[in-house]
Amino acid sequence: MKPALNLSLQFADTRHRPLLPRHRVARWVRAALRNPGEITVRIVGAAEARELTREYRHKDYATHVLTFDYQHAPVVMADLVLCAPVIEAEAREQGRDLAAHYAHLLVHGTLHAQGFDHETAKQAREMEPRESAVMLALGFADPYARG
Repeated sequence: MKPALNLSLQFADTRHRPLLPRHRVARWVRAALRNPGEITVRIVGAAEARELTREYRHKDYATHVLTFDYQHAPVVMADLVLCAPVIEAEAREQGRDLAAHYAHLLVHGTLHAQGFDHETAKQAREMEPRESAVMLALGFADPYARG
């Protein structure tokens, strides 16, 4: 049984709204959760993503996903901020389906919300196989498959 999820879905940038109905986003996020979650997913433009990245990561660019995790247990509480133009450009450059790329980044952000990271090789060896397993279970390709 998948954990309960209280999802708030916000669109500051609406370009991909038809691709991201609530039930689809909830399915992708819930697939990566170990515990119940209270998660806000906000789809933003480049300016907002750049401002947040600058303020919280001290880097001057818009990144694809930012995770603000507030609590890991007993309920996962987090905000996931996804940058629509960056995700669109990455999907195009990598030859990936846009929905699959959103699914991957939502899974990725949800794992970050639970304390997983990939800053070190050891952390990546723990996080990336989880991402791959969730993506495969959702019917998507392994985002880390080489080739």
